[in-house]
Amino acid sequence: MGNVQQNRSAGAVAPGSLILLNGRGAADVIFNLSRGKKNRQNFLKLNIFYSFIMANITFITGNQNKADYLSKYFGYTVDHVKLNLDEIQSTDLNEIVEHKVKQAYELIKKPVIVEDVALEFDALGGLPGPFIKFFVEKVPFEVICSMIDKGLTRKATARCVFGYYDGKDLKLFEGSLGGKIAEKPSGNNGYGWDKIFIPEGYVITRASLDEEDDQKTYLEIKPFAKLKKYLESK
Repeated sequence: MGNVQQNRSAGAVAPGSLILLNGRGAADVIFNLSRGKKNRQNFLKLNIFYSFIMANITFITGNQNKADYLSKYFGYTVDHVKLNLDEIQSTDLNEIVEHKVKQAYELIKKPVIVEDVALEFDALGGLPGPFIKFFVEKVPFEVICSMIDKGLTRKATARCVFGYYDGKDLKLFEGSLGGKIAEKPSGNNGYGWDKIFIPEGYVITRASLDEEDDQKTYLEIKPFAKLKKYLESK
């Protein structure tokens, strides 16, 4: 993927065109450089974009849905692999992601992306935070909701950090969304703690949102745009 070559087939496209071929030999994008500065600028941007693709970055996840979403957002397939990484005991999400992304790089010796999430309850001083994944696995949602005593604030923050590391450059990207913890779980969509988190500006949990609002809030929590912007600038 990403091979660029001068067009040589008469009549196929206009003279002076460049064809970007995908891995199956089919033309994905065509630019005619003879048509002026704008097309040349677009081609340079495209070249940067595909240079990133060829960097062979791997997303560390065993969740096919997460891998598919990242690929869809970026507009091309991103390799992914599941690794058993250490879960260090820390309430600092950045520290956890930094440890994971460095460990992942040492295991596969290729540029890697990892992510981790936290759900911070104001009434509990930010806990469960990054430990929410263990609560979801072991504790019924009704019990998690009841952890906040009556009279205390139910405000919470959903947070996600993406980490990138290539053996030299380490970058962390954070997204977050304010909201509150529901008094009881509800909704049939989403995953993880979506059944108990009500995003700011809504009166229902993320698991109860329609597709449009689900995507809107998801993109606030997940810093895809920051990650993509950085990778395309490399």
